[in-house]
Amino acid sequence: MVQLYNLHPFGSQRVVPSKQEPALFCCGRDALLVACATGGCKVEAFNVGDKELCEPLGSFNTLGRVRRMAYSEAGDYLVTIEEKNKATFLRAYMNWRCMSTGNTRVCVRMVGHKVEESYSESSKVQMSIMEMPLSDPPLCISCCPVNGDLLVGCKNKLVLFCLKYLVINQDLTVLDFELSLILHIDNVTPTEVAFCARYIALTTELDVLILKLEPVQKDADNTELYADKAREPEKLVDEGVKDEVRSASSSSQLELDDFVICQKPVELLGKESRLCGILVTLESTGLAKEDTEYFQVRYLLFRRFTPDLSSFVFSVDEAKLHSVQLLPMYKTGNSTTANGKTAANKELLSIFCFFSLPHVGYLYMVGNLVELLSTYLYSERSEQAVLTPQFLHVITSNSLQCFTVRCSAAAAREEDPYIDTTMKACPPVSLDVCALRMQLFIGLKAICHFNNHVILLTKAVSEDITERRKPPRRVLSRKADSVKLKSPPESEAGWNLYIVNTISTIQLYKEMVEYSKTYENVRTESCIHLLSEAHLLIRAALMDPSLMESEEKEMLLAAFRESCARLGDCYSRFDTKDSHLALPYYKMSGLSITEVLKRMDSLVEGGTQKYEKGFIFYLNHSLYEDLNEELSKESAAKVLQIFSIAEPNQLPHVLCSPCMKNVCPLIAVEILQKVELIVPSVVLTLTKAAMALKMGNLEAYKNELDHYTEMRLAYGFVGEPGLLRQQREGCIVPTELAIHLGETQPGLLVASMLALHENSKMELAEADSYFEMLCEKNEDTTPQLLVDFWEALLVASPEREILEELLFRLISQYIWRLSRKRLPDTKSLKTTEDLINSCDHYGLIFPWVTVIMSLGPACDKYPEDLSKLQSLLCGPSVDVASVMPFLEPLSEDSCAGLSVHVLCTTRAGEYEKSIDKLLDKCPEALIPYAQHELKDENRALWWNKVLPELCKRTRYAGDNYSILISSLKETLSVVSLELELRDFLNVLPDDGTAAFFLPHLLQCSKRKLAT
Repeated sequence: MVQLYNLHPFGSQRVVPSKQEPALFCCGRDALLVACATGGCKVEAFNVGDKELCEPLGSFNTLGRVRRMAYSEAGDYLVTIEEKNKATFLRAYMNWRCMSTGNTRVCVRMVGHKVEESYSESSKVQMSIMEMPLSDPPLCISCCPVNGDLLVGCKNKLVLFCLKYLVINQDLTVLDFELSLILHIDNVTPTEVAFCARYIALTTELDVLILKLEPVQKDADNTELYADKAREPEKLVDEGVKDEVRSASSSSQLELDDFVICQKPVELLGKESRLCGILVTLESTGLAKEDTEYFQVRYLLFRRFTPDLSSFVFSVDEAKLHSVQLLPMYKTGNSTTANGKTAANKELLSIFCFFSLPHVGYLYMVGNLVELLSTYLYSERSEQAVLTPQFLHVITSNSLQCFTVRCSAAAAREEDPYIDTTMKACPPVSLDVCALRMQLFIGLKAICHFNNHVILLTKAVSEDITERRKPPRRVLSRKADSVKLKSPPESEAGWNLYIVNTISTIQLYKEMVEYSKTYENVRTESCIHLLSEAHLLIRAALMDPSLMESEEKEMLLAAFRESCARLGDCYSRFDTKDSHLALPYYKMSGLSITEVLKRMDSLVEGGTQKYEKGFIFYLNHSLYEDLNEELSKESAAKVLQIFSIAEPNQLPHVLCSPCMKNVCPLIAVEILQKVELIVPSVVLTLTKAAMALKMGNLEAYKNELDHYTEMRLAYGFVGEPGLLRQQREGCIVPTELAIHLGETQPGLLVASMLALHENSKMELAEADSYFEMLCEKNEDTTPQLLVDFWEALLVASPEREILEELLFRLISQYIWRLSRKRLPDTKSLKTTEDLINSCDHYGLIFPWVTVIMSLGPACDKYPEDLSKLQSLLCGPSVDVASVMPFLEPLSEDSCAGLSVHVLCTTRAGEYEKSIDKLLDKCPEALIPYAQHELKDENRALWWNKVLPELCKRTRYAGDNYSILISSLKETLSVVSLELELRDFLNVLPDDGTAAFFLPHLLQCSKRKLAT
């Protein structure tokens, strides 16, 4: 559907002072090139850069009558299809601008001719004409706007010439072409072609085919084999038509001219387009080199139309396709600076293809995804159309029509993945297009476009009777050579060549904004539609790669932000299904919450403020996000008033926003009390407590918390984490309530933070920085509250990944405090006994550890840290290998250090090493250690390690002699019960006192006799 508006995209117009009647014309940068009709062998050039004048730049003669012409900005050359003596030629005119200086020197050469020797210093100021011979007459041409390559359409094939830059010397570079590729297309004679960045679009009378040349790492034969695969599916489309033709010829003897045979309309997109039945075979030309590129063909789109049979009388001219174009769009903001000059980097983003029937036009986006963007319905028969990033200009016989396009909307989504999220927005591609203006002209014949200029050719003559005559009935086919175009008269009076200046983007944008205000309170959809069109107009202007940093760009950016703000206003104020778009548009506008609130104050209905869901959606998200903006006391009160009316249940969440720091707590409590009467909740009670604390009313604060148990309060914070933490400048900081809880109810705070972590409201790393900031500790010191949190989290049985991290943190912290003899900054919330009873990861402390600790001095300074460390090492979960590197600062000379070291070596399976440590440092604990640890497969260590070591050490009298003798006796008792008599004798020392060992031998012997 096309929306109709009466805007003024066209401004002033000028008449081109051409001395001869124009036949064809095209634009070259700042010049207009006009091929004359009378005589037909002359091209005039006019300056169109000046807004007021259109001065002639000069002229040059062509070698034949110009039938088609095209200009390439890359290379600044003009290419023509010329006719002379009933023969057709393809020629390129390079360095044609030197003709404006009066220089008549011309160089004519063949394509591919070696030019290095023939060019001299004088070649800089002479025009060069390049002949490009072809085996078949050229029918249509197209220059690639990206790199200047030339595509020529001939019967059953397309020929590709690559533009080359030949460096003759430091001061002279010459253009040349190289025949690089031929595309053979079976049974297709193109009427028009378009070429851009290896994308090819061609049309016949009623067919459109879009292809892409893709480079492959193959030789030429493999490339052709790829194309041959399309031969088999050809039957799928054409088979039905062929059957119909055979059936018609066999069932009726009427002549073929008595019927009009039309094929069925077809649209094939993407991979399906290979089923079109058109075979494309690639033929590489020239010798293979290392840098030779090989290509394969990818089919993107095939579409076949049928002529409009609603009228009994029709002609081919009123049914055939015209104005096929490929439009590139580039990424924004790409530029490089060299030698103080800024140049644009054209990085291709999207390709769009337009083609038109006389009464309807089609705009497609082509690329990885082929999609129909828009369909344009014309009010009358069109003659020609030109597509630009901002508009589609269409001429009929009596009017110039201007339509909006969706290229910028589609390209923006290709460039920015954040569009269509809560961060950014853009009007949809599916938005109905607009007809902005229908400017009356008499006898429009041709059109082209250049920057902000539309060039029109008009011929106001008496109507040609032959054109009005009923055409004969005929068979329509896609072969263009069956169409005999009517030759134009040699001379017609009343022609004019106009340059119509389009108004600036900013001026048209302002007109659209003003126009939208007429629909503001009547037709909201039309208001949003016009503002969306204005927004896309600015987007398209900003995507122009030639737009450098300038005052114009600053004006466009300001207009872009304003358009976003206006769209945000619409989606905020109007009750539409897309009201959520208020949020991204306001974000893109750069407006603060305070500025948006002031904009909303202008809307008053019946003396009361009405807030639609779009505005509430914007406020909700903006207040919850990480914003550095702090609302004033008045603005915060305004926000409370808005939510008390619109969404009172959201008030607790609103009050926790960092933006509401300056809110009056008294007003907040009054509003919350009214809400509590209707919808009471734990979150609301906690919010009231926070407001009471902010006022310094500790009694009211305590009364609020007394309404619920500590567990209910802890999970109440899950409903609104902002009561305990806020984000400022990317960091999580504790609130005033959290600081107070840390001082008065640390257990509730730790339980609440645990609940937040379990409900994925806070990560472990965030909790670390949170508690450090809460307790104002530096990086070297870990606050006890954080250790309490780790212990509570360990009790909660976390996942395996977090479990290993927690064990590592706790053990390293316990060891750090023990080694430096540091006391916790606060009392631990859980004792070792509490942890052993509630957590499987904390184990019962082994008896031999207790023996070691009983022999040393009292550890009054850090009993909890030591016992918790010992308990963890006695538990089943610790990976001792990760603990060993941290033991170095912990000395073995103390009972605490010895117990930890022996625990670690024992857990590591180094029992002999542990025995040596105990014998050296604490022999009293040897027997309890052995009784506890040397069991099952380790029992042999009693007689292989403990017994020999004790016998060895008792030979020498010392301070521990009595302890060693006692341990030796206990060891002999155990060994005598375990070994056979002979084995027992073998383990006894040879030089031992018989009287000492005899009782144990008798015990072993008696056990043997008893068994």
